[in-house]
Amino acid sequence: MPFDFSNQRVVVAGGSRGIGRSIALAFAAAGADVSICARGASTLDATAAELRRHGRRVHAAPCDLADAQAVAAYVGAAAAALGGIDVLINNASGFGMGDDEAGWAAGLSVDVMAMVRSSHAALPALLAGSGSSSIVHISSISGFGPSTRAPAYAAVKAAMMSYTRSQAAMLAPKGVRVNCIAPGSIEFAGGVWDQRRRAGDPLYERTLKGIPFGRMGTPEEIAEVALFLASPHARWVTGQVIGVDGGQLLGG
Repeated sequence: MPFDFSNQRVVVAGGSRGIGRSIALAFAAAGADVSICARGASTLDATAAELRRHGRRVHAAPCDLADAQAVAAYVGAAAAALGGIDVLINNASGFGMGDDEAGWAAGLSVDVMAMVRSSHAALPALLAGSGSSSIVHISSISGFGPSTRAPAYAAVKAAMMSYTRSQAAMLAPKGVRVNCIAPGSIEFAGGVWDQRRRAGDPLYERTLKGIPFGRMGTPEEIAEVALFLASPHARWVTGQVIGVDGGQLLGG
């Protein structure tokens, strides 16, 4: 069943590289008009140029997703540029790892509050949209359990999962579906796992050995699930957290 997002308006918060980039490109290839934001201007411009090759309407703007006013301004500008919003993807992460003030601040301000703020800002447009509007949050399998290596990261990803369910319950009567993807270890050029591999970090090989398929995942494999969750094929799916990890959690 092919995905057709013709005449759909998609906003990807954190969409210039890695998983966010692949999600934005996948929606554009399926016919959607797409808006992306990120802090880095160079990757933002490069991804916007890729999106425009699909011949769709494209909006791209720099945004610090830890800044409440910046989030509201970006979402408003995206809705104006696209003529509305049908799908909101929250993909950004502050990658706050340690159990210290900096780690918690990074995770709470970006992973959690950017998700909440962008959802609030987009809701009027989502309610006025096509009648099949949806929100997809990108969390992590780290949110499924405790972590001694990255306690703040695991906690904020768990918070995203919890909010997904609460938000889904609140918005179902209004016709908006809300779901969450929990990726496993995803490798792409310049990403965290690519950096660990290049640096010879033992954690890379340990993690790789724990994945039954013997490889890291790709951003495209997350994008395909995002398209499904936002499509009519998932019209009876809401409040779900879907692990996309190649069986990484099967080993415990």
